[in-house]
Amino acid sequence: MLFQSSIRRELARSFGATFVVLMTIVLTIVLIRTLGQASRGVISPQDVVLFMGYAALGRLPTLLTLSLFIAMVSTLTRMYRDSEMVVWFTSGRSLSSFLAPMFRFAWPVLLIIFLTALFVWPWTNRQTKSMQESFGNRSDIDRIAPGQFQESSNGNRVFFIDRDAKTDQKSSNNVFISANERGKSAITSARSGRIEATADKQVLILTDGQRLESETGKPNLKISDFEEYGSNTGGTVPLNSDATDAKLLAVPVLMNAPTRANLSELAWRLGLALAAVNFVVLAVALATVNPRGGRSGNLVFVVLTFLAYNNLVNLGQSWVYSGTISFEGLLLLLHGGILLLGLFWLGKRNNNWTLRAALRKRAAGVSYRRSP
Repeated sequence: MLFQSSIRRELARSFGATFVVLMTIVLTIVLIRTLGQASRGVISPQDVVLFMGYAALGRLPTLLTLSLFIAMVSTLTRMYRDSEMVVWFTSGRSLSSFLAPMFRFAWPVLLIIFLTALFVWPWTNRQTKSMQESFGNRSDIDRIAPGQFQESSNGNRVFFIDRDAKTDQKSSNNVFISANERGKSAITSARSGRIEATADKQVLILTDGQRLESETGKPNLKISDFEEYGSNTGGTVPLNSDATDAKLLAVPVLMNAPTRANLSELAWRLGLALAAVNFVVLAVALATVNPRGGRSGNLVFVVLTFLAYNNLVNLGQSWVYSGTISFEGLLLLLHGGILLLGLFWLGKRNNNWTLRAALRKRAAGVSYRRSP
């Protein structure tokens, strides 16, 4: 009881501190990237906090896995360095007996990784894609603020509106439009305008105005007055269309339509959960201490191991997509192979298996059979 409780307490402290540090770093990077997208007009500035939240949820499996791996390796390394492992070994504990308290501590984290990788990840992708599409499909009138000149989305027109507080968001006063399209220049001004949806387009209906048209390179000028005039705003009415991106699809949809794209996405999501389980075994197998090396030497090795495994998971996704390997073959060879390698290394350290001892044992057996 003391053996398991002491390990779990130290694991909890190390895991919490590591997760907070990693989450802070990731949120800082995501904030800089999101602010850059907002400044370029990719996303709405009002949705920056929501985008950060969705990005954090999408990266949660990777952050939890890395935090768990670092916490376990650092805890066991500290026990080796302070000779606590020697005490446990002399009291009858083996290295393999550390797997039980590790998994007892890690199973809630592994469950969260499994749920977020399989279910939360596609949900966050759908939310961010919906917000980007709704912001990108807004009309040219919605892109500008009242009292300011601004170009349209394609750069061929310049708008100016004067929207009163009494009017709604789809009607404006004192509208000015300067357009240059297909070799013709036109300047349109009107007392008021309103937006109407027709078919799959949004049309700006101008009332009580004047329009000046001229052709590039020609002195002709056409002036016309109108009571009502329609102009395309450059926006479309959002349509309900089925998402074809595999990142947006739920797990049942991926399983019911086993295309290469869907299977590669499913292999990646399952790979995150299986990798988290394998990292628990690898933490026990790889944790050690080198008196001649610094304290950060083992941490660097842990990070490199995590990056190598994580890159293999990403490469496996592309292999399944290209047909290089099957879905079942990737799960068996990559994750099953890593698990067997971790168990073998754990058994080697637990039983002190060495190549020299194996050769001596084999030589002794051969000499015994030859003796009369």
